[in-house]
Amino acid sequence: MTKSKQRLNKLLLSTLCVLSIPSGFSEEPDKNYSPYANIDYPENLYWGDTHVHSSLSPDAYSWGNRLDPDVAYRFAKGETITSNSGQPLRIATPLDFLVVTDHSEFTGVFPKLDKADTELLKTELGRRWYQMYQENKRQEVMMEFVDAIRGSIDLKPDRQFHQSIWQGITHMAEAQNEPGKFTAFIGYEWTSLIGGNNLHRNIIFRDGADSANQVVPFSSLDSSNPEDLWQWLQNYETKTGGQALAIPHNGNASNGTMFADKTLSGEALTRRYAETRSRWEPLYEVTQVKGDAEAHPTLSPDDGFADFETWDFGNFGAPGNTKEEWMLQHEYARSALKLGLKHEAELGANPFKFGMIGSTDSHTSFANASEDNFFGKFGTEEPKTDRVDHINVHGILVPPAVALNSSGYAAVWANENTRESIFDAMRRKETYATTGPRIVLRFFGGWAFDQNDALRPDYAAVGYKQGVPMGADLINAPKGESPNFLIVASKDPKGANLDRIQVVKGWLDQNGELQEKVYDVTLSDGRKVGRNGKVKPLKHTVEIKTARYKNTIGDVELATVWSDPDFNPAERAFYYVRVLEIPTPRWSTYDSVYFKKALPQAVPAIIQERAYSSPIWYTP
Repeated sequence: MTKSKQRLNKLLLSTLCVLSIPSGFSEEPDKNYSPYANIDYPENLYWGDTHVHSSLSPDAYSWGNRLDPDVAYRFAKGETITSNSGQPLRIATPLDFLVVTDHSEFTGVFPKLDKADTELLKTELGRRWYQMYQENKRQEVMMEFVDAIRGSIDLKPDRQFHQSIWQGITHMAEAQNEPGKFTAFIGYEWTSLIGGNNLHRNIIFRDGADSANQVVPFSSLDSSNPEDLWQWLQNYETKTGGQALAIPHNGNASNGTMFADKTLSGEALTRRYAETRSRWEPLYEVTQVKGDAEAHPTLSPDDGFADFETWDFGNFGAPGNTKEEWMLQHEYARSALKLGLKHEAELGANPFKFGMIGSTDSHTSFANASEDNFFGKFGTEEPKTDRVDHINVHGILVPPAVALNSSGYAAVWANENTRESIFDAMRRKETYATTGPRIVLRFFGGWAFDQNDALRPDYAAVGYKQGVPMGADLINAPKGESPNFLIVASKDPKGANLDRIQVVKGWLDQNGELQEKVYDVTLSDGRKVGRNGKVKPLKHTVEIKTARYKNTIGDVELATVWSDPDFNPAERAFYYVRVLEIPTPRWSTYDSVYFKKALPQAVPAIIQERAYSSPIWYTP
């Protein structure tokens, strides 16, 4: 062998050695060359609404909705629909999933009354209400419905009739469900309304009609106690092998009962109660058309953004039913999360360990939450010249339109657009709420994030590898270390720039007192937090006379790694992110311009839309 051949063989051998063990993978020799081959974390963000009513809901039908669940699905998919008031309507960007949650109490009865349905008229209740219809007593029929769900009178629909309506509902969901493209969940609303206190829950099934049709939806006419609902959910899973969950909403209309420190029967909370509630209710609907329920200015006086679309006048009881201050701490998400820490310290389990979502509670069949496309809560509140004129809020089921909030949506990080994947993400609380905009938000907690991690294009991979996502728990605090949080948010592609990212912390101090603090962790336009702890507000760009704004302020994306400067490893705590947009016009301002009507002085012209992440909890 010549020397030249020897040199060539050595070169080839050394090259093969280098190729067989790439230097960049020397610490992980079993890792694939493709960095995407083994990704097992959720990369996809799906947008949806878990709370829409069709004409099958008695209240929706009574106040003008004539559009069934099939229309609700088609609208959510992006089809142009003729609204209840005869106006063409389309959603700005189609949704990825929808839950039509018609009330389980008297579902489908009212449309059948108008049609003199023969099956309904075979039932005692059907004949009675039909006779009242013939005597022009529609309002009396509606009030009997309300009194029944309040528990004032004992009325129940025929079980066989109820089952037939339910099978029609599940059939429509199955027909519209397109795995990988659009998810149509089977669901309904359980409408407990004891004394007018809103204890409503939306029930969502992971399963298809084969499982869901094995039961008749549990309603408040069966029991108005949430504990009985949880037992029914357990029975459903045992019977069918399926899965379901419940989502409470509108604690701000519960008059202190949604997150009470006692059971509905007045007994002290127990560990079993706490574990059962957190098992069946992993999420809370923190924002919707009937106001925002993240925080209240009375509970959080140092939070300059706590008073957002506040709807705190009472419950759904008699007109004039006012709110008492003690009730507030048992109604709002931030306060409930704090109370959960205290219960956990006493009971060993946290009854209020929930993630965040938003949804509309639309009773028009339309899951639209953008300010420039707001069609109200009921069919009678769709766009018209006088819907911004009435500003007196009262405690009955039809609030004045101007008091309503064009909100909100549920955002879910999941692997694929299927019932199973999205449901599983809800169960693990990898969700967040927005008041309507499609703000993209990632939130991770850990102990070793570097500030540069927020600048990496693969920041999500770093977040999952070195920490936990929103909805999870931080454990095993290294001695002398504070938790740090990797946060990245970007604007709605069709919406406003971002103003800031805040971290909201709640904790149980060593004296047994509940505390909270809001940190401005990153700000747009190069602003800094002043020595006084204040931030210079942005000068808004809204032109009220034209209902327009400009994205000449704010940032398209904000990202940071933030470390808690006040961390005490001995104290239980939670952290969640609040992202604020720059100021934009409120829906009532769009109405004012379109209908050439002066906006009432008491109605705000601009708002700051926002997103709320699910919390990350720390337990010593």
